[in-house]
Order: sequence, then C-alpha cells, then structure tokens
Amino acid sequence: MSPAETGPATARLTARALTLSYDEAARPIVDGLDLAVPDGQVTVIVGPNACGKSTTLRALGRLLKPRGGAVLLDGQELSTLPTRRIAQAIGLLPQSPTAPEAITVADLVSRGRQPHQRWWQQWSEADERAVTEAMDRTDVTALADRAVDELSGGQRQRVWIAMALAQETDLLLLDEPTTYLDIAHQVEVLNLVRHLPGRTVVAVLHDLNQAARYADHLVAMKDGRIVARGRPGEIVTAELVRDVFGLDALVVPDPVTGSPLVVPAAPTAPTLPSAREARTP
Repeated sequence: MSPAETGPATARLTARALTLSYDEAARPIVDGLDLAVPDGQVTVIVGPNACGKSTTLRALGRLLKPRGGAVLLDGQELSTLPTRRIAQAIGLLPQSPTAPEAITVADLVSRGRQPHQRWWQQWSEADERAVTEAMDRTDVTALADRAVDELSGGQRQRVWIAMALAQETDLLLLDEPTTYLDIAHQVEVLNLVRHLPGRTVVAVLHDLNQAARYADHLVAMKDGRIVARGRPGEIVTAELVRDVFGLDALVVPDPVTGSPLVVPAAPTAPTLPSAREARTP
C-alpha cells in the first residue's frame, strides 16, 4: 500500500497535508502527512524515537495546533468545533498525564464523565455504570479509595486508561498506553483495547511485535512521514524493519496468532584484540 493513500472512505477522523512543529521557526516534526483512521478498527502508529508519532497523536486530539494542513472530524476542522463536542467524540490519554494532588482513583475515573454532563443534569445512572465498567475492565476497582499519587506507575497507568474508557467516546487516542506496565498488564490492556465494541482506536506503541499482534491497521512513520500503512501481515517485512528502525531482522509468523513476529538478527561478536596487541602499550 502506498504511503500516499489516505485509507478507507469510512473515516470520521482524518488528517490532510498535516504539518506540525512546536516552534514556527523550527524544522517541522511532521510534514505533509495524510491519514485516514479506519472506523471501528485499532490503528497503531509505530516508528523510531522522534519520528513524529506522539506529535501526530496530539494533533489528532487537538492538543497541538497544525502549522499547516488540518485535522478533520466528520469532515469539519477540529479547530472550528466546540471543545465539548470534541470531548464527547474523542478521548485522549497523553503520554505523561498529571493527576490533581490527593485525588482518589474513583474521583479521577469519574472525571471522564464530565463531557456528558450539564448543569441541569449531573451524576446519573449512566455515569455510574460507565465508571464502574471502566474500573472493572482495567482492574482498579479495589483501588477506588486510594490516592492516585500513592500508586505505583503501573497502577496509575491503568487508572488513566479507566478514565479514558469512562468517557465512552467513539474515538480513543492512546499515547504509549503500556508505559510502566509489566508484561502481564501490557497484555491485559492491549487485549482490552483490541476488543472494545464499536470503538475506533489510535495508539502509539514502541513494541513492533505488540503492534503487529493487536493492530487492524498499522502505520509506520520515519522522519515525520508515513512510509507504510496497511494490515500488519501486508506491510511488516524485513525490509520495512531495516528501513524504519535500522535493524536487521527476520520476520516470521507468530506461533500463536499468525501475525508478523520480528526476530532481531544474531548480534555480531565484538572484535577482540589479539594477545600480542593486548600486550602492546
């Protein structure tokens, strides 16, 4: 699939000629990016450090104003839409969220319901159900009365994911959602994300094998541009891994899922000095 393709016709969230930077005078981090997020699927963005993955996700969630081009929701530029409408449609879990001091787990997860409330209609049974289900799914119910700042990094990450789920948006953006999690909780979270009914998910992941296993649609970035996109089985090759990550590897079928599994090539043994060279001052 060519990087120039913009994806399926059914895409509520799209980017057109998107150019991004944190300083108008600086070189763009993302330059001329076109992207259509497939509805009802899990899209995972991968690439080396500083390639523009998280920057792109921030723009999709309107946390970063485009320097050029636009992000569109249902055909309308995000910059023209009311904040409440965006919050009701797009949930975003940034890379390093910060909780208010001394807030409890239950209170933080409950904040995910704010976009759905009005001054004349406060807490409802629907709000209670959404919060309870989100906490159950992320295994944080037993932590409900604990202060968030007393939790371990992995526990806090699961609480933030619970808040994003409680928001019950159709579109969910996750920036490295497995950060701080041990391998068991990484798998739990990714299984959860993979099976959210009716949700469109965009996630940034560092682990290419996890991305290939859980993504319906994979986007590979390098130097601020998309170099490949499509189903993992169609685009994850040894050539792609070498081009994007600079890594020689074999790509074989995962014995459990059949998805591409990247196996790094054997390390090159270091060249040791000869005994004579070692004695030379």
